[in-house]
Amino acid sequence: MRTSSRRTAVAVAAACLTLAAHAGVTAAAAPAGGTGDTRAIYAVPGTDVQERTAINRTGALVLSVSGGEAVVEATPEQAERMRAAGLAPQRRASVAAELARRGQGAPGDFPPEDRGYHNYDEVVAELGAAVADHPDIATLTSAGTSHEGRDIPVLKISDNAGQDEAEPEVLFDCNQHAREHLTTEMCLRIVERFTDGYATDPAIAEMVDSRELWVIPVVNPDGSIHDVASGQYLGWRKNRQGPGTDLNRNWGHKWGCCGGSSGNPNAETYRGTEPWSAPETAALRDFIDSRVVGGEQQIEAAIDFHTYSELVLWPFGYTTDQVTEGMTQEQYDRFERVGTEMARTNGYTPQQASGLYITDGGSLDWMWAEHGILAFTFEMYPAQGGGLEGFYPPDEVIAEETARNDEAVDVLIREAGV
Repeated sequence: MRTSSRRTAVAVAAACLTLAAHAGVTAAAAPAGGTGDTRAIYAVPGTDVQERTAINRTGALVLSVSGGEAVVEATPEQAERMRAAGLAPQRRASVAAELARRGQGAPGDFPPEDRGYHNYDEVVAELGAAVADHPDIATLTSAGTSHEGRDIPVLKISDNAGQDEAEPEVLFDCNQHAREHLTTEMCLRIVERFTDGYATDPAIAEMVDSRELWVIPVVNPDGSIHDVASGQYLGWRKNRQGPGTDLNRNWGHKWGCCGGSSGNPNAETYRGTEPWSAPETAALRDFIDSRVVGGEQQIEAAIDFHTYSELVLWPFGYTTDQVTEGMTQEQYDRFERVGTEMARTNGYTPQQASGLYITDGGSLDWMWAEHGILAFTFEMYPAQGGGLEGFYPPDEVIAEETARNDEAVDVLIREAGV
């Protein structure tokens, strides 16, 4: 059992670690997946929200939580900081060993046993084919370009896709974090279902006829490509701007406010030099801002897909308060109601985002605070994992684990019209 003195020690140590990170004295992390990669997977038993937040503030990263046990990715130095904060990390395996369990594929592609996943070029080809096959209900544009100059493709699905109609809009985006490739497959599932199913499924036709759907399968194309550039997984999370920015800590609302991101460029949760310093987040901001028509935001609801932990999350991530600035009780109750309804359909656990650990500068909080979008984050399969392998489920699960969210997607689309 945790004592109050231990909680105090954790809080004090975490504050010191945060100051150290701001001062730039945190040890540099080794290159992801390289021969000098010193990262390992640790289990930290009996944690609560405060302690998991403290873990992240050491520069380590909580990957999943089950029964209070946190599975953590950390360097030996970060593990020592956890111990200094009163935690008890137990080493399980090296990250390099976990990544090496998969076979070696061709450069720039997935390992051979995971060829069911789509690389960036294949995603673009799939989107182009959807438009070619369904030109009346699908159009393809770009939200902007990545740090390395790649398009961030956006597919629109609606009964008159070439026109801007006065219909509720819903946004689905995937792959903010490079190694979360299952999310890209989730967005492709949505594209396939709402285009190929339009002519044969009356329920899908009704949603397409009465809504405008936007799908962004690869928010982080450079990072996604880099993660499989060698033909073997690298465990890469961030974009490719210098040492990399965590895109989901770079959004403008409460950026860097609350110890839910890092100022150390080597940290996995590095928030960037300022809000929107990553071109990928700036591109999505500009796209979402562009949907303000006649002074009103047309996007009414959104899901940002991530892996892993099987969670349905809603704002806010920067505070554990339910009712606070920008969130009334009535608004919170709606988030909880819709989130719980979606979770009933897919078996995920519904909770406020900060229930996992504190984050700041996330897309979820910005979409709601800036635009009043009913925005959720889904953490997909698996519910828990041994570590990095949780980000790389075998391609045999793609069909089942993406179809698992069909009903939840439908719930949100219909809620957008309420």
